[in-house]
Amino acid sequence: MAFNIADLLEHAVDAVPDRTAVVCDGRRLTYAQLDERANRLAHHLAANGIGKGDHIGVYSRNSIEMIETMFAAYKLRAIAINVNYRYVHGELTYLFTNADLVALVHERQYSDKVAAVLPETPELKHVLVIEDGSDADFAAHGGIAYEDALAQTSPARDFGERSPDDLYILYTGGTTGYPKGVIWRHEDVWRALGGGIDFVTGEYVPDEWTMAEQGKQGALVRLPTAPLIHGAAQWAAFGALFSGGIVVFVPQFDAHEIWRTIEREKVQVLTIVGDAMARPLIEAYREGGYDASSLVAVSSHAALFSQSVKQEYLDAFPNTVLTDAIGSSESGFTGIGMMAKDADHSAGPRVNFGKDAILLDDDGNVVPAEAGAVGRIGRRGHVPLGYYKDPAKSETIFVEAGGVRYVVPGDYARYEDDGTVTLLGRGSQCVNTGGEKVFPEEVEGALKSHPDVFDALVIAVPDERLGQRVGAVLQVRPGAATDLAAIEAHVRTEIAGYKVPRSLWLADEISRSPSGKPDYPWAQRYAAEHEPAVEMLKA
Repeated sequence: MAFNIADLLEHAVDAVPDRTAVVCDGRRLTYAQLDERANRLAHHLAANGIGKGDHIGVYSRNSIEMIETMFAAYKLRAIAINVNYRYVHGELTYLFTNADLVALVHERQYSDKVAAVLPETPELKHVLVIEDGSDADFAAHGGIAYEDALAQTSPARDFGERSPDDLYILYTGGTTGYPKGVIWRHEDVWRALGGGIDFVTGEYVPDEWTMAEQGKQGALVRLPTAPLIHGAAQWAAFGALFSGGIVVFVPQFDAHEIWRTIEREKVQVLTIVGDAMARPLIEAYREGGYDASSLVAVSSHAALFSQSVKQEYLDAFPNTVLTDAIGSSESGFTGIGMMAKDADHSAGPRVNFGKDAILLDDDGNVVPAEAGAVGRIGRRGHVPLGYYKDPAKSETIFVEAGGVRYVVPGDYARYEDDGTVTLLGRGSQCVNTGGEKVFPEEVEGALKSHPDVFDALVIAVPDERLGQRVGAVLQVRPGAATDLAAIEAHVRTEIAGYKVPRSLWLADEISRSPSGKPDYPWAQRYAAEHEPAVEMLKA
């Protein structure tokens, strides 16, 4: 069996060749058309000396060409590398070099940035340019028009056999430093993120054709809102395509355009990345009066989806299934929960663990599954191989317990009375105030449950007496009174006093990654460069 991304996609092509596969920005391709174009691109790359094990950068907003490029890379047993389109020169130079790119596919609007980086990355020798309507000049750096390259090659699917051991690499967002490439075997990442395991029952998909064969029975229309440079969106898309689904994208996050697309394409499943996308979406929905009657499910993953915002969705879509999944680029899927009304506003996601997930203490011992016990989430089984070119860092995320190897990215969670777990947050961002641990996600959820708070990031602030105190950068709603005393009073009804922020900063806009993940280094810099709006002295 070849549990390989390209094989799984090709099985879906063979099962439903005439069904629409992808829709983006007014364009749509059937499965057969997607396969043909990916074959043409793969032949072009092969003719230019690119093949097994080579790294191909994909530097684009959401686009059909981005899906085609990833598909083409895997057909050749090469590796697609996601490039964050918000990176500046130094970050691009680092990524192109660290990832050992030999080829790059980029949108035309980024031509000047690519031209500036190429002299510093001599191994990157082949560049293709996706037309995006801009007038940027790409001739200066030797770029070849993407469509010209496809027009000159064969559409035949005549590639050699592939392996479940072929590699997939996903570069993390880099919110706590330079990005790191997480290395997976194809089979492992498919089992962990792509539908190779039933996320509810934990049962394995028996063979490489099952998902495609099941797809013959019908197709759900899915819209991942996150950028395809983010693993959550890639695997929402791949999982849907493996099973013959219809995947719809918008080029870049725009709440109103997403609702217009849902209405036009009759989207049934919407995937979001926590509050950063959920909140502007629900507010745009109310403003626009859109027809979202086609929606049957909304699923959040990879970032905090606070209970107060969940409640807004439950009120607006009472007949829609809402789920909250937890996991990371390093761990894959670790748990999923159904959203219930009137739950604790300050709580993080409360989920049922996947069968391979457990909690471990800081010494690497398994934590007994008892109510109130806290530990780091660990997952065994189909896990990544490590970080690309960073064996020292790789060692920090793997723990052996009872002779079993676990990946432990650093997220803490707590067992509950009913056997579920509540995600507390990333330990690296934990605030240690007077010996008490405070997880930012819990405080952010409490802050955002106040109607005047649109967004918030919680940080550690140095404190002479306590070591650290809790601070927060707030973005209030336009037109709100900004009554910080009222916000403090509200938060004290949601969480314990020692968790309440003692220093508050106001910002016009909270900085987040394109996928909606929090940018804590930005929050720390903002706090260092601005006077707080208020200092609260009581605990």
